[in-house]
Amino acid sequence: MEGSIKINKMLPDDWEKVRAIYLEGIATGHATFQKEAPSWEEWNLSHDAECRIVARLDGDVVGWAALSPVSSRSVYAGVGEVSVYVSQKHNGKGIGSFLLRSLIEISEQNGFWTLQSSIFPENEGSIQLHKNHGFREMGRRERIGKIEGVWRDTIILERRSRIVGNN
Repeated sequence: MEGSIKINKMLPDDWEKVRAIYLEGIATGHATFQKEAPSWEEWNLSHDAECRIVARLDGDVVGWAALSPVSSRSVYAGVGEVSVYVSQKHNGKGIGSFLLRSLIEISEQNGFWTLQSSIFPENEGSIQLHKNHGFREMGRRERIGKIEGVWRDTIILERRSRIVGNN
């Protein structure tokens, strides 16, 4: 499958497909606390310009991954929050793995030394995906936010680069 998947930098023209995939994740109730997808302008401002990619299968966007800065403070300039989403009709094909591996490489090329993810415990596939790519479980944030009036926990995972930030 990987041979037919192409990873490209996400462009503004990709937004409608990226947004549709994001909405699929929102609908599961296990991908994000968000209830709706933001506008392109809002999303664009909140994600690192160099660390956003799409996966294409036969030219069609079937997944995406991006980093958001965790803080505006300069001391945290190399720490990014990971987002990885795959179209539900393409789950189980290795696309998430390909995206996350590519995002890790791009993040290191752009000076990120720590990547973190906050994942609902019910999203076992995403937790395992991250662990398969060197993330370790740091802990559980209990009752950190509500969805539809129900408190939800998240699992915090972190990956420290072996290439960047070791001096």
